[in-house]
Amino acid sequence: MAAPGEAGRRVSWIELYFDLVFVFAVSQVAHVMVEHPDGRGVVAALGLFVTLWWTWIGYVILYNRYGEDSAAQRLFMLAGTIPCAIAATQAHVVSDVHLGGLALALAGARVVLAVAFPATSGQGHGAGRAAGLGYAVSAAIFAVSAVVPAPVNYVLWGVALAQEAGFLLLAQARQRRRSGDRTGRRRRPDRRELLAPPAEPGLAVNAPHLAERFNLFMIILLGEIVISVASAAVDAHGHEAGLRVGFLAGLVLAGALWWIYFDSSAGINEFVLRASGGNPAMAYGIYAGGHVPPAFGLLLIAAGVNLSLHDAPPTAATWFVSAGLAAYMVGTRGFTLGVERRWYARLLRTLVVVATVCLALLHRVVSAPTVVVLVAVWAVAVAALVTVRGPVVMRHLREHPLRFFADR
Repeated sequence: MAAPGEAGRRVSWIELYFDLVFVFAVSQVAHVMVEHPDGRGVVAALGLFVTLWWTWIGYVILYNRYGEDSAAQRLFMLAGTIPCAIAATQAHVVSDVHLGGLALALAGARVVLAVAFPATSGQGHGAGRAAGLGYAVSAAIFAVSAVVPAPVNYVLWGVALAQEAGFLLLAQARQRRRSGDRTGRRRRPDRRELLAPPAEPGLAVNAPHLAERFNLFMIILLGEIVISVASAAVDAHGHEAGLRVGFLAGLVLAGALWWIYFDSSAGINEFVLRASGGNPAMAYGIYAGGHVPPAFGLLLIAAGVNLSLHDAPPTAATWFVSAGLAAYMVGTRGFTLGVERRWYARLLRTLVVVATVCLALLHRVVSAPTVVVLVAVWAVAVAALVTVRGPVVMRHLREHPLRFFADR
């Protein structure tokens, strides 16, 4: 199978403006982990990130499927920036009990989507109405969560996000799983179905546009590492050589992470989504759901590098950096695709991930900035492997797109 010659829209200026809101939002997520460098802070930051992530996904899919850069579309996007900006300003209270303002802001963002999807769906009016109804339900759930105590409010958030994933990108896959044979048994899903265009054209995603939108968001997250490194360097009271080396290592680490993603993973992801004809379940697996680990991994790294350059870095700092890199490596998967499905290959990849996490143990014998240096060296080695492996992987995928699932 060859990727179809799909003509794709470019990301519009209004979308770039909308994403500026989330520049601040993701910085708030990283700030939560800097202020609370412990397990509770990480869990709170992850929950906040996933919630904001799916809010952003809703607007991405809206413009991807129905965006024509018309005045109406622009007004809906501008209207969405208001509740999303309010949610971003409320992110700092995620570790406290006062989440009512954040919940109401998230509900408001979904009210805009509930109106925008059916109003702009055009020929895909069926899918647009379904999405509008789903977001109306989701908005009601978030509004109710503003007045109920923890942990009920978190459960309600999880229910709302799960049903959003269902009607946005997983509706067709869920319907196929439920379809059974004449005996009524559910049919086991076939991976080849993920490379088939959706039966309803209104459900298809525009692969080039979606890929570019996520690529730009990854740039935002990589920029958070650069900002964190620079901020820590400015705030440092001393000018020790270790801090200067750690600052430079943080920049090298950010560059290596950029290389790992854009030299291999970005092109592979777009190719496979193109080959599927814009299959929404594939879009979920690669982007909406599949990008959560590497995206949050970048925020972990940003928080960890920032903490590592403090005068008295906490123990969690180096763990944030190493665990974030491991999550990023697993999520991008650019250097593992196309490898034969053999037990020793899987074992080797597992050992590499474990070794990456265990780099944090080096803080017992060297300083935290030195650990950042060693992690940066490790990331550069992975980037070199991506450079060597990338062309081979793409050749295999062009011949057999199902190789994308070889390691899954």
